[in-house]
Amino acid sequence: MINRRAFLRAGSAGLVALIGGGVAVYSQVPVIPQRPAPDLETAAGWISYNDGVYTLTLPRIEMGQNIATAMKQVACTELSVEWDDVNVELHDTDRPGLKPTVGSESVQLFAEPLAQACASLREAINDGQRAGHVPVTARPKDQLRIFQPGAFTGVRPPITHGHAIVTGQPLYAADVRRPGQCYGRVLRADASTEIFSRPVGWNLKAARQVPGFVQIVENVGPPIGKAEGLGIVASWPGALDPIADALDVEWFVEEPDQTIDIYVSIDVDARLSNGALPKQVMKGMPEDGGWDIDLRFDIPLAAHAPIEPRAANAEWDGSRLTVWAGNQDVFYIRDFLSDAFGLDTEQIRVQSCRIGGAFGGKTICTVEAEAVALTMAAGAPVKVQWTRGQEYAFGFHRPPSSHRVKVRLNGDQVSDWSHDQVSSHIMFTSAVLPRWMQRGTDMFAGDGGVARGMAVPYRLGRARSAYDLVRLPVHTGPWRGLGAGTNALVTESAIDEAARIASMDPLAFRLAHIDDPRLTAVLREVGELSDWANLEQAEVRGDKRIGRGVACGVYKGASYAATIAEVEVAPDGSVRVSHLWCTHECGLVINPDQIKAQCEGNLVWSMGIVLTDTLPIERGRVIAETFPDAPIPKISEMPEVTIHLLDNNNPPAGAGETVIVSGPGAIANAVRAATGIRPVQFPIRPKTFIERSASAFQADTR
Repeated sequence: MINRRAFLRAGSAGLVALIGGGVAVYSQVPVIPQRPAPDLETAAGWISYNDGVYTLTLPRIEMGQNIATAMKQVACTELSVEWDDVNVELHDTDRPGLKPTVGSESVQLFAEPLAQACASLREAINDGQRAGHVPVTARPKDQLRIFQPGAFTGVRPPITHGHAIVTGQPLYAADVRRPGQCYGRVLRADASTEIFSRPVGWNLKAARQVPGFVQIVENVGPPIGKAEGLGIVASWPGALDPIADALDVEWFVEEPDQTIDIYVSIDVDARLSNGALPKQVMKGMPEDGGWDIDLRFDIPLAAHAPIEPRAANAEWDGSRLTVWAGNQDVFYIRDFLSDAFGLDTEQIRVQSCRIGGAFGGKTICTVEAEAVALTMAAGAPVKVQWTRGQEYAFGFHRPPSSHRVKVRLNGDQVSDWSHDQVSSHIMFTSAVLPRWMQRGTDMFAGDGGVARGMAVPYRLGRARSAYDLVRLPVHTGPWRGLGAGTNALVTESAIDEAARIASMDPLAFRLAHIDDPRLTAVLREVGELSDWANLEQAEVRGDKRIGRGVACGVYKGASYAATIAEVEVAPDGSVRVSHLWCTHECGLVINPDQIKAQCEGNLVWSMGIVLTDTLPIERGRVIAETFPDAPIPKISEMPEVTIHLLDNNNPPAGAGETVIVSGPGAIANAVRAATGIRPVQFPIRPKTFIERSASAFQADTR
């Protein structure tokens, strides 16, 4: 037991609700998300026409990437109609299933099917059809207007939902208001979600004295990990905190077998001392012998930090369940709720809502199940919105990772490359998979999210990379770019160090190791954009050291980016990014403003990876409660940003995560140029960086 205090057992059946008469036993086999590929038959349902008005039912989740604007551009262009002639609605689960909105796939996979459907609808209307089903007839891509210059391709129309956002209109799950709505929260123990915990006592009498108290709910749906909870229902949201305080819940927490230090458990050198890592990504065979470069990199746990804590509204009328969810996959939410609460999928409708930031973090069912359990118990609509502390404690996070990279050169060419990594799960997240099932995925599938970015886009001679996985007491999972950002930080740092060993310009060294013409193009372009050839890689300006660094990469084999960063390092070791130049190529550009916005977002994340991102841990649990506890880059820290898009006739590819493969490495390499010190532990901390950087500064300026 922990936090033992005097308490009163719940004693009134009218105030304590049990679903099904007792504590439910939930399946240990998780619901698997469905991933149906978009096809023309399904696309026919995305666009409709009625009395002069077109309605686009968005087949993706809108979470700030402004895919609603891009898809509306596709529709208006292909229909040959004006911007205001098309209304956009968000989809629900009463429609055919859709893939989850992940992986920067929206334009890449959905633009052409939507264009085909719009082209068929246009022709049907031109032929006089005004009602009924319009079959979609596939036509060659070069006959689709969206892939031709003009109309709404490559232009900057108004942002869909833009006016509604700035005027405070209801768009998000937390905005939903239903008649008779109550407000709920589920309390859970202050412990790792990998350890079994449950409430065993609470002061109901005190809670009932709080104005706005409605009831306590014991069965709050499936646990999060192994953490069972206790539900609160109140008549207004301001009552939730005082009710929670008054309850003074006592928790049973199963003691772990041992206290796990997550950073000790992923120590790459300790793991390598027991033999080679099991999951190979690059399968070359480096020769034995000494290495020119041998570096260890350590990257900590980090949060998604969306501006909107997750929320859901649920309403149960006794036979039909309606849920409003800010989730990246409402069809998975429907299937999860069906399994958890014993309902047919036909009894459940989940309405997608706009999301205030997700980044891969809002892909599983948590707050939605809490809202359903509370609405079923209360007999009234219930909204549940997590606090920021709950976001940190009960969501999943970017896994920490520990890397060992070795490089050997033959003259000015890399001849041997070795990269080993130990991390935790991303694709097969422990937030969903039980330990026994995760052992199977570890053995047979590995984790493509952890591996993403380990296959570097350079000609490296005998190159191998491998990784191993450790289940941690803190849940980890998908994060923007999955492993691509952190892996690229490591590999681009090693490539940069190799250029220095070879006494070559870092940009020229990369070009000498690249065979891909598209990667060559973005790298050359960023050099011209920044005037790299005429800039000093390092200089002293007043009391600061100035450094410039470069990095580049390919995301999922489809999108390309290169970044040059300029940083200022003060004598106290603090680092400020002063300018970022970025080039990006993702094939056809439908909306340049939104792609540039994605680039800017990735550059901010890049700053975070290098300079701020970490989550404090105690006893296997995230203890952050607010943004200051887990800082992210501030507006005041934003540098000047210059972005150039390379548009071409290649098919459209993903833009939402690409620049994260080049931004972190460019910033870290700029710090290396400024100080002569290779950052290997992130985020860079002035207190630990100061002595080495200051001594280098003093030696250089005497």
